[in-house]
Amino acid sequence: MLSIILPCLNEAASLQKLLPILKENHPDAELIVVDDASQDDSASLAQQLGAKVVHHPYTMGNGAAIKSGARIAKGNILVFMDADSQHDPHNIPQLLTQLDQGYDMVVGARNASSQASFGRWWANSFYNWLASWIVNHQIADLTSGFRAVRTDKFKEFLHLLPNTFSYPTTITMAFFRAGYSVGYLPITAHKRLGKSHIKPVRDGIRFLIIIFKIGTLYAPLKLFGPLSSGFFGLGLVYYIYTFITAGRFTNMGMLLFTTALLIFLIGLVSEQITQLLYKDSR
Repeated sequence: MLSIILPCLNEAASLQKLLPILKENHPDAELIVVDDASQDDSASLAQQLGAKVVHHPYTMGNGAAIKSGARIAKGNILVFMDADSQHDPHNIPQLLTQLDQGYDMVVGARNASSQASFGRWWANSFYNWLASWIVNHQIADLTSGFRAVRTDKFKEFLHLLPNTFSYPTTITMAFFRAGYSVGYLPITAHKRLGKSHIKPVRDGIRFLIIIFKIGTLYAPLKLFGPLSSGFFGLGLVYYIYTFITAGRFTNMGMLLFTTALLIFLIGLVSEQITQLLYKDSR
């Protein structure tokens, strides 16, 4: 059985067009609209159009909506897509076909023309590069919210997922860490209907934190190791310089070496904590 989950915040205009298409193309699928305390008639409209509606008493975030939908879904396959008409429902069969080829999760990877702005494109490109370097595997789109995934494997990581827009990053890195296969389907994302819920400054800072979160979710030592080596190298160069010029070992040199050691130990402890986070609870 297939469950299609749409997180929703004031998307009545889009749902009016999207839900009939989903209903027609996937008559046997379970349609779940998670209403994140919308101020319009999104919830009532979704019910009229035959979707199962989950209500949030207040706005909890995109990631929280994803988790609420996954918890009640009955299907063994979950499809997540935005309710703002950015994602083409006609791409769903392609996601499912690729999933049937042996993948555990298939992500709709947006092309450059699908990005809302140059800044958004640059940021996503950087995240993709960083994540690819960490996992030693090409990641085409780290932050796409359009994906199909096997339910049992997705639910293993519900406790790790944040309540914000960064849930795609977390679940992608979690799958790689657990050794599950992730595939990508090139897609074109359309211009959304209505106003975007992403705040450039607030979410820009949040996405900067993602840069560090990517590393700590997958392989902390791969992030902390080079940083520790950098401080150690800087301390060594400074020590050689002060030894030649002053003939002594300075407090600054000691501080740099100590900082390098502390960063390495933090990375080592983080590595152990990460192992515990991904321990198979089943």
